[in-house]
Amino acid sequence: MDHQHDILINELIKLLEGGGAHATLKDALSGLSANLRGSKPHNLPYSIWQLAEHIRIAQWDMLEFSKNGSHQSLKWPDDYWPKEAEPADDDAWNNTIAQIDADRNEFIALLKSGNIYAKIPHGDGQSILREALQIADHNAYHIAEIILLRRLLGAWKS
Repeated sequence: MDHQHDILINELIKLLEGGGAHATLKDALSGLSANLRGSKPHNLPYSIWQLAEHIRIAQWDMLEFSKNGSHQSLKWPDDYWPKEAEPADDDAWNNTIAQIDADRNEFIALLKSGNIYAKIPHGDGQSILREALQIADHNAYHIAEIILLRRLLGAWKS
Protein backbone atom coordinates (compact mmCIF):
# COMPACT_ATOMS: atom_id res chain seq x y z
CA MET A 1 0.00 0.00 0.00
CA ASP A 2 1.15 3.49 -0.66
CA HIS A 3 1.80 6.18 1.92
CA GLN A 4 -1.29 8.26 1.05
CA HIS A 5 -3.54 5.22 1.39
CA ASP A 6 -2.07 4.49 4.82
CA ILE A 7 -2.67 8.09 5.87
CA LEU A 8 -6.32 7.85 4.76
CA ILE A 9 -6.86 4.55 6.59
CA ASN A 10 -5.32 5.98 9.77
CA GLU A 11 -7.51 9.09 9.56
CA LEU A 12 -10.62 6.97 9.02
CA ILE A 13 -9.72 4.89 12.08
CA LYS A 14 -9.33 8.06 14.14
CA LEU A 15 -12.70 9.25 12.86
CA LEU A 16 -14.37 5.94 13.75
CA GLU A 17 -12.81 5.83 17.20
CA GLY A 18 -13.68 9.47 17.90
CA GLY A 19 -11.83 11.81 20.18
CA GLY A 20 -10.61 14.26 17.54
CA ALA A 21 -13.25 16.87 16.87
CA HIS A 22 -15.91 14.77 18.61
CA ALA A 23 -16.30 13.21 22.02
CA THR A 24 -16.01 9.45 22.12
CA LEU A 25 -18.91 7.29 23.21
CA LYS A 26 -16.84 6.33 26.25
CA ASP A 27 -16.48 10.03 27.13
CA ALA A 28 -20.18 10.68 26.59
CA LEU A 29 -21.16 7.83 28.91
CA SER A 30 -18.44 8.25 31.53
CA GLY A 31 -19.87 8.67 35.00
CA LEU A 32 -23.47 8.31 33.83
CA SER A 33 -25.66 7.17 36.69
CA ALA A 34 -27.62 4.00 35.89
CA ASN A 35 -30.86 5.67 36.96
CA LEU A 36 -30.51 8.24 34.13
CA ARG A 37 -30.15 5.74 31.27
CA GLY A 38 -33.91 5.69 30.63
CA SER A 39 -34.75 9.34 31.35
CA LYS A 40 -36.40 11.41 28.60
CA PRO A 41 -35.91 15.04 29.63
CA HIS A 42 -38.13 17.88 28.42
CA ASN A 43 -40.43 15.54 26.48
CA LEU A 44 -37.70 14.39 24.11
CA PRO A 45 -38.65 11.22 22.23
CA TYR A 46 -35.61 9.18 23.27
CA SER A 47 -33.45 8.30 26.23
CA ILE A 48 -29.70 7.75 26.49
CA TRP A 49 -30.39 4.00 26.45
CA GLN A 50 -32.37 4.30 23.22
CA LEU A 51 -29.59 6.35 21.63
CA ALA A 52 -26.88 3.89 22.69
CA GLU A 53 -28.93 0.92 21.50
CA HIS A 54 -29.69 2.72 18.22
CA ILE A 55 -25.96 3.30 17.68
CA ARG A 56 -25.35 -0.40 18.28
CA ILE A 57 -28.08 -1.58 15.92
CA ALA A 58 -27.23 0.80 13.08
CA GLN A 59 -23.48 0.21 13.30
CA TRP A 60 -24.02 -3.57 13.38
CA ASP A 61 -26.26 -3.32 10.31
CA MET A 62 -23.64 -1.31 8.38
CA LEU A 63 -20.90 -3.75 9.42
CA GLU A 64 -22.94 -6.79 8.38
CA PHE A 65 -23.91 -5.15 5.08
CA SER A 66 -20.24 -4.40 4.40
CA LYS A 67 -19.07 -7.96 4.87
CA ASN A 68 -22.03 -10.23 4.16
CA GLY A 69 -23.89 -10.51 0.86
CA SER A 70 -26.74 -12.43 2.44
CA HIS A 71 -27.40 -9.84 5.17
CA GLN A 72 -30.91 -8.46 5.15
CA SER A 73 -31.10 -4.91 6.45
CA LEU A 74 -33.64 -4.17 9.11
CA LYS A 75 -36.94 -2.34 8.59
CA TRP A 76 -36.41 1.42 8.85
CA PRO A 77 -37.06 3.03 11.27
CA ASP A 78 -38.90 0.55 13.50
CA ASP A 79 -36.16 -2.05 13.87
CA TYR A 80 -33.40 0.51 14.48
CA TRP A 81 -34.85 1.98 17.68
CA PRO A 82 -35.65 0.09 20.87
CA LYS A 83 -39.18 0.53 22.14
CA GLU A 84 -38.24 0.42 25.83
CA ALA A 85 -36.82 3.62 27.32
CA GLU A 86 -34.31 1.88 29.55
CA PRO A 87 -32.24 -1.29 29.49
CA ALA A 88 -33.64 -4.36 31.20
CA ASP A 89 -30.65 -4.46 33.54
CA ASP A 90 -26.95 -3.65 33.84
CA ASP A 91 -26.06 -6.66 31.69
CA ALA A 92 -28.17 -5.35 28.80
CA TRP A 93 -26.49 -1.94 29.10
CA ASN A 94 -22.98 -3.41 29.35
CA ASN A 95 -23.61 -5.79 26.44
CA THR A 96 -24.76 -2.93 24.22
CA ILE A 97 -21.67 -0.85 24.95
CA ALA A 98 -19.36 -3.87 24.51
CA GLN A 99 -21.02 -4.74 21.19
CA ILE A 100 -20.59 -1.18 19.89
CA ASP A 101 -16.86 -1.43 20.64
CA ALA A 102 -16.51 -4.94 19.19
CA ASP A 103 -18.37 -4.07 15.98
CA ARG A 104 -16.35 -0.88 15.53
CA ASN A 105 -13.14 -2.89 15.93
CA GLU A 106 -14.37 -5.49 13.45
CA PHE A 107 -15.22 -2.75 10.95
CA ILE A 108 -11.74 -1.23 11.42
CA ALA A 109 -10.21 -4.64 10.65
CA LEU A 110 -12.36 -4.78 7.50
CA LEU A 111 -11.24 -1.27 6.60
CA LYS A 112 -7.59 -2.34 6.84
CA SER A 113 -8.07 -5.54 4.86
CA GLY A 114 -8.93 -4.51 1.35
CA ASN A 115 -9.77 -1.95 -1.30
CA ILE A 116 -11.83 0.71 0.43
CA TYR A 117 -12.86 2.24 -2.92
CA ALA A 118 -14.26 -0.88 -4.55
CA LYS A 119 -18.02 -1.21 -4.76
CA ILE A 120 -19.42 -3.69 -2.28
CA PRO A 121 -20.52 -6.53 -4.60
CA HIS A 122 -23.98 -6.96 -3.11
CA GLY A 123 -24.67 -3.24 -2.74
CA ASP A 124 -25.85 -0.60 -5.16
CA GLY A 125 -22.73 1.53 -5.31
CA GLN A 126 -21.58 1.60 -1.69
CA SER A 127 -17.93 1.10 -0.77
CA ILE A 128 -16.14 0.40 2.50
CA LEU A 129 -14.98 4.04 2.44
CA ARG A 130 -18.59 5.22 2.23
CA GLU A 131 -19.67 2.88 5.03
CA ALA A 132 -16.78 4.07 7.24
CA LEU A 133 -17.80 7.70 6.75
CA GLN A 134 -21.45 6.85 7.35
CA ILE A 135 -20.71 4.97 10.59
CA ALA A 136 -18.51 7.79 11.87
CA ASP A 137 -21.03 10.49 10.95
CA HIS A 138 -23.99 8.57 12.38
CA ASN A 139 -22.23 7.75 15.65
CA ALA A 140 -20.91 11.28 16.15
CA TYR A 141 -24.40 12.70 15.65
CA HIS A 142 -25.98 10.44 18.25
CA ILE A 143 -23.08 10.75 20.70
CA ALA A 144 -23.67 14.51 20.60
CA GLU A 145 -27.33 13.83 21.41
CA ILE A 146 -26.27 11.75 24.41
CA ILE A 147 -24.20 14.68 25.67
CA LEU A 148 -27.14 17.04 25.11
CA LEU A 149 -29.45 14.76 27.10
CA ARG A 150 -26.89 14.61 29.88
CA ARG A 151 -26.76 18.41 29.92
CA LEU A 152 -30.55 18.61 30.12
CA LEU A 153 -30.47 16.08 32.96
CA GLY A 154 -27.83 18.11 34.79
CA ALA A 155 -25.44 15.16 34.54
CA TRP A 156 -22.69 16.47 32.25
CA LYS A 157 -19.36 17.79 33.34
CA SER A 158 -18.84 21.34 32.13
